Amino acid sequence: MLELAILGFLYDAPLHGYELRKRITALTGHVRPVAESTLYPAIKRMEKAGLLERATEPGAVAAPRHVLTLTEDGRRELRGRLAEPVQRDITDENRWFTVLAFLRHLGDPAAQVAVLRRRQDFLQSPSSFFYEGDRPVRAEELDDPFRSGMLTIARATSRAELGWLRTTIASLDEAAR
Repeated sequence: MLELAILGFLYDAPLHGYELRKRITALTGHVRPVAESTLYPAIKRMEKAGLLERATEPGAVAAPRHVLTLTEDGRRELRGRLAEPVQRDITDENRWFTVLAFLRHLGDPAAQVAVLRRRQDFLQSPSSFFYEGDRPVRAEELDDPFRSGMLTIARATSRAELGWLRTTIASLDEAAR
């Protein structure tokens, strides 16, 4: 998820590390804060892999800044990850939001629809946080108001997302024709 966010934000524009960290934190920080000890090793790995380049620019007031730029290999890597997200990127809400934040960079409406349909299929599969044997338990079946609340909120969120997915898929399908 971190690498996808780095690729996505650098696809938009070159950034220095501090600005990149702020943007990633704004996207995912409420769930997974981004520490420097996590971000900078990821940047170094990606730089070594040829996905991004670092250039040093003089600082306006302070020390020099390192500006990160996505390479053409980095752009291809982002588009590849967006076109074929791993299943966890589809099923985990926070990872899904990271994919969704950059899906416009995929460019091809048919490819975007394919990714959205995978999420739609996932959301339409019967599931729950709680089970009796193999059967998902519904909110109405629970005496526990807190567990019932979890399921009620999740159902409302899924319905809203499914509505958005149907509308967006129809719009992209029309654009692809």
